[in-house]
Amino acid sequence: MNDSTAMPRGEPAIRTIAMPADANPAGDIFGGWLMAQMDLAAGNVATRRARSRCATVSVDRITFLRPVFIGDEVSLHAEIVRVGRSSMTIEVEAWRRSRDGEEQVKVTDASFVFVALDQGGRPRVISPGSQSAANT
Repeated sequence: MNDSTAMPRGEPAIRTIAMPADANPAGDIFGGWLMAQMDLAAGNVATRRARSRCATVSVDRITFLRPVFIGDEVSLHAEIVRVGRSSMTIEVEAWRRSRDGEEQVKVTDASFVFVALDQGGRPRVISPGSQSAANT
């Protein structure tokens, strides 16, 4: 599969640069750093959809496809694929672009589940809103 010919799914949520503090001694970016960026991207989308605070409930899967290196631009795209009574499933893709090139390559994808919270931190019903066909 040639990831460079594909296009990212979902809306752009975050774009950042992988820095030396995010890497192991070999220069590869830590998977935990990338997962944290993906969680931030999914959380941003979840909060906008629920119009309230949201919390990560689970990461159903994360697949590391290719490494990310120091200096790479990392773009995170997120898409809501399911909205339940108080929870949402959000697919996130991470794409890298080297600082001296234009080719974008998908490096990681994951599925996050978030729950909408009320002001007391308890799960709350997500109001119906504009949803894609995948959210019905």
